[in-house]
Formats: sequence, structure tokens, C-alpha cells
Amino acid sequence: MKKLLVFLFFCSVLFGQDATISVVNKGMQLPKIYIKDQSNLNDLDLKKSFYNMLVNDIKVSSNFEITQDEKQGDYIFSYILNKNGKLLDIDVEILATNETKTRFYEQILSIEEYPFLAHRSVAQMNRKLGFAPVDWMDHKILIARTQGNKQSDILLADYTLTYQKVLISKGLNLFPKWANKEQNVFYFTAYEDEIPTLYKYNMKNKNITKIIASKGMMVASDVSDDGKKILLTMAPKDQPDVYLYDVDSKNLTQITNYMGIDVNGNFVDDDKKIVFVSDRLGYPNIFMQNLESNLTEQVVFHGKNNSSVSTYKHYMVYSSREINQSGVFNLYLMSTQSDYIRQLTANGKNLFPRFSSDGESVVFIKYLGSQSALGVIRINANKAFHYGLKVGKIQSIDW
Repeated sequence: MKKLLVFLFFCSVLFGQDATISVVNKGMQLPKIYIKDQSNLNDLDLKKSFYNMLVNDIKVSSNFEITQDEKQGDYIFSYILNKNGKLLDIDVEILATNETKTRFYEQILSIEEYPFLAHRSVAQMNRKLGFAPVDWMDHKILIARTQGNKQSDILLADYTLTYQKVLISKGLNLFPKWANKEQNVFYFTAYEDEIPTLYKYNMKNKNITKIIASKGMMVASDVSDDGKKILLTMAPKDQPDVYLYDVDSKNLTQITNYMGIDVNGNFVDDDKKIVFVSDRLGYPNIFMQNLESNLTEQVVFHGKNNSSVSTYKHYMVYSSREINQSGVFNLYLMSTQSDYIRQLTANGKNLFPRFSSDGESVVFIKYLGSQSALGVIRINANKAFHYGLKVGKIQSIDW
């Protein structure tokens, strides 16, 4: 448990309630779009909630400007939402200059999942019209939510946290990590006879399979692109190190070997290298190690507390405590192949980043005074949006 608390310190446990939205930069002028609801639903709450979700998604897509005047719309998003028992479907027609540009149909089998129907529809529209894709909207987020002493649930949520479903409860269930791109299997850590144990949860049949256990600590921090290798943080020798686990052969290889703290390994550069957090400078910082040569190098050279990191191809996003700014942690984007560094946030506590599947967005935990929210940064649009978790505390997330 002591090792777990050390890891939690590195990951910064936060909680939140009310949703907020902030625009960092409005950027260039965008085409205007009018949302036209032609549904004939008796469920007025669902009708309103779905419309509001479409508005939010289009704003977050950062490809359009919402207009309340149909005549001013360069595009018209005309839709009919249908409810048939638990089935919810939508017919969409996108018009421009009174001509149909595209039509499509989507459906879901559960009314409670209506946010995903909205996300899918907006993603479909952007794809068909040739705008920057936002397929990540339809991706699911895993959240470990603490509910008290040694109690933590794992939730499935959409990126706005409007939809939330408890997948695993009872006991201490931590550090969920998607096992594949299809998002139907994930890993998580729980305790078996007081020993941290990695399990695999199959969402199709709800089967839970034990993978590996180790005294001290057990966290799956990243999975290779092909899903065949897992980077684990383990502490069988008292101090935590990064290990590589082969899913097929079940072989375990120690990657880092330092008499201190090495945690949170992430694959980078086509899974040929890893980046990880280490205290080998006397404070948490980001290092990179070549998996073939074991050559290790420091990659971040500012800040005195760089405690969380996420990767996409040859890019990484990390949190860094600002010097002479009490309690301020900002997120930075950098490349492992150049000197490129870009600051993504400007103030407050911004921690535990995760890249979207296309690398165009980052989800993170935003601390807001005595509250916190799940944040989404649209990197190219330079916009940030925040959504709160109303019950419990966020322990960790994966997207």
C-alpha cells in the first residue's frame, strides 16, 4: 500500500463537480452552422438534452460556429431523432445553399447512451464534409473513481462525463487502461490477498482474467499499438521500476533498474523507446530509454515536478510545475525528434494528460480551486473545454 501511495502522489488525485467551458483562442473565422431539430419526441427532456449535446460537440469540434439564425448558416444540420423502446436512432441531412451535401443514419441500443449517438453524428458529419476529423468524440473514457477508504469503482464514460456506467465496484479497483483500439477490453489493478494484481476485463462477456501479480505495486501504464505488450510499474524489489510484459508468451522483462522511483512508462517512436517518470534528479522528471540499447536520457529540462506523461507516435504531453508560481502545473507538448515544445495550458493545476486516438486532442484533469474537472484540449484549434465529475474523486483516467 505504501508503494501505491507513492505512485498516487506522482499521479495527483483530484475531484470535481460543475462543468465549465473556456476558449483559449477563437482563431480564424469558421463556417456557420444551424442545428435544425425536426424530431417529434414526447420525451422533451431527451429532446432538449440531445440538442444541447449536439451544440456542445460542434463547438468542441472547432470546425464550425453555431448560429441561431437559419438564414445565416453556411450549413444546416437537420435531424430527426427517433425513440423506439430502448432503441434511439437519428436521421441526419446536411444542407448547404439549399442543397443536400450528405445524409446518414446512426443508432444506439440504449437511450442512456444518447451522448455517444450525438458524438457519432458530429464525427460522421465532419468526415463526410471533409473537415478535420473528430472521431475521438465517440471513444469511451475509463475512470477510476474513489468513494472512500479502500473503495474505488471503475466507470465507463463519454468525454463530457454525461454518460457514466459503473463497470467494476466493491474493493480497491485502480488504474484502468484500454487493452486494444476497439475499446472492448481493459486492464486494471485490484488486490488479491493484499497483493496488487493486474486483471483483464472483457466488456463483451464481463469476464475478469488474472494477468500477473507482484508485491509492492502493479500498474499497467501503456499498451503497444498491436496490443501484445504492456508496460508495467512494479516494485518486487521495494523500489518501483518499469517492466515489459509480453501478452502472448507471458514473459516479463525489467526495463529500468534504478535505486529510486521509475514509474508511468509510455511507448514512443513506434514502440522502439519508452518515456517514464523518475526521481533520479531528486524530483519527478521525464526520461527516455531505448528498448534495444537501454540508453537513457533526460528529455525535459524545465520545472521541478514533471510527474505525468502521455505519448502519441513521436510526441509527448507532460505536466510541469511552474517555478515561482505556487501550485501551478501546466501541460506541455513536445517532440522526441526535434526541439519543438509548446505550452498547452496557461494557469491552474493541469495534470494526468492522455492523448486522443488521433493525437489531435488531449484529455486531462483540471484542478479548479476546491473542485476539479475533466479537461479536453483541441491542440490545433487552441481551445480548452472542461467537464466535472459530480460524485467521487478521480483517481486515474484512460481514453
